[in-house]
Amino acid sequence: MAVHYRAARGTLTVGMITGPGMRSYVLFSGGLVEPDYLDSTATFTMAAFGGHDGRALRAGDDLTISGDPGADEPAPERAARVAIEEQPSIGHRWELAVTEGPHGAPEFFTRADITTLLSTDYTVHFNSDRTGVRLEGPKPQWARTDGGEAGLHPSNIHDNAYCVGALDFTGDTPILLGPDGPSLGGFVCPLTVVRADRWKLGQLAPGDAVRFVPVRAQRAPSLDRLDVQRRASFPVVFSRSGDGDDGVLARFQTRDGTDVTLRRSGDGGVLIEYGPMLLDLAMRARVHVLYEELSRRGIDGITEMVPGVRSLQVQFDPSRLSIDELTELLAGIDETLPATEQLVVPSREVRLPLSWDDPSTHEAIQRYMHGVRADAPWCPWNIEFIRRINGLADVEAVHDIVYGAQYLVLGLGDVYLGAPVATPLDPRHRLVTTKYNPARTWTPENAVGIGGAYMCIYGMEGPGGYQFVGRTTQVWNHRHPRDAGSFEPGTPWLLRYFDRISFYPVRAAELMDLRADTAAGRGDVDIADGTFSLPDYLEFLAADADPIAAFRRQQADAFAAERQAWDTAGEFTRK
Repeated sequence: MAVHYRAARGTLTVGMITGPGMRSYVLFSGGLVEPDYLDSTATFTMAAFGGHDGRALRAGDDLTISGDPGADEPAPERAARVAIEEQPSIGHRWELAVTEGPHGAPEFFTRADITTLLSTDYTVHFNSDRTGVRLEGPKPQWARTDGGEAGLHPSNIHDNAYCVGALDFTGDTPILLGPDGPSLGGFVCPLTVVRADRWKLGQLAPGDAVRFVPVRAQRAPSLDRLDVQRRASFPVVFSRSGDGDDGVLARFQTRDGTDVTLRRSGDGGVLIEYGPMLLDLAMRARVHVLYEELSRRGIDGITEMVPGVRSLQVQFDPSRLSIDELTELLAGIDETLPATEQLVVPSREVRLPLSWDDPSTHEAIQRYMHGVRADAPWCPWNIEFIRRINGLADVEAVHDIVYGAQYLVLGLGDVYLGAPVATPLDPRHRLVTTKYNPARTWTPENAVGIGGAYMCIYGMEGPGGYQFVGRTTQVWNHRHPRDAGSFEPGTPWLLRYFDRISFYPVRAAELMDLRADTAAGRGDVDIADGTFSLPDYLEFLAADADPIAAFRRQQADAFAAERQAWDTAGEFTRK
């Protein structure tokens, strides 16, 4: 890696990288002037916002330097010397310091799987970017046969928050999640790269070798404060001793006997899970109550909280709050929480158009078949796969269930831009599917899909794995900060936690007109205020218990038959 200095009014020519590494950086004295977007000036090119007009720079662009670029400019020799001293060692072999968790052995992976993860050189795949670094390596054996309600593959879980640097198994494919990666998703993550090593993700080049090295979470924050001599020795990791706890920080029971698990999510995060690995809205209510209480307390050191289906991820600053202190706080706070049995929360009714079996979803399936795999059980038509795995008589039954359902929003940002993860309130409307394995590399913006027992509206084009049923209008205001129709002023995302979404049918051509209106700021969505009452909902479940149980038995039989067909066809052992 070379460091070059150019004085004011000088010329810097940037060419192709020919040696190891993946990216070069240009630093401007005084910084660049760019507008803030959601309190950031970074560019998110996939969503076309932030930075310089939401895109990569082009020849002819004018960039404005903040202040007087020559005001406090250091001597050229000193600037170059400091840059050279602080630059890391970059090659084609990397060691990444990782912590165990959140999803380790023996619950999700076998002990042999974890041993393999920590003793194997993985290869960086060419299909990698800032969303994630795809790796090639051994296929896990898996500790589970499937993901239950979350999906047919054992990598599937009920959606929870991700953190940057998590090793995410999307099916059998490991992906290191990058800074532009998803914030919420339904796949297991056995290891997480510590914060001080995340810079390496930006330099991993196709063909590079990657080895994961476990470190103790309590020691990991000290890596942020490396001196010059130690920093220059990177990418070698010196510590080779993990916590040895499978990523589980604590287990305990609430006053009413509900199981709670605290899982490590990197060296700056804790994932709190409630109850068994089942879809239970009472557990989502507990998550909400915990989220509200932590928000009310405003605890110093907690930097972010993201709810999932049955979990809450709490991000913290280890320099202000230790992981032991946070674990003790979370373990004790449940005793002070109000009961959830009487929970009533604001819940809007949101009616969205749905173009059933939209042509854009067929294009995505064809791209998948031509570029990824053509023999997947869900190809060539996702809706037929949904019918089969749920034991329904015909695809018309799938159609009727989707349009008849009311979907309760449990999480946002699944996978990007305010995309909801939502489940039908009536269990008889919960069509259970599995997710693509491997995942799609392209999904049309605002495609509507079902994965596990959940519905998602994709906020933007990008990768994905839910089974398609159609397409709807935008759930993100791309005109932000300008107002647009039903979007709340100053807020680019349309939906909120506990919104109830329902769909009405439109033709594909009509949807294109509605999407054009929304993009222009003219479109309106039918939204009505209301509430969601957990006691009323539990009363409904009790009253309809028998027909709900009958539907679930039919669904379970079809799910088991599909799993047996996969086993016979070698789907679980394919490479």
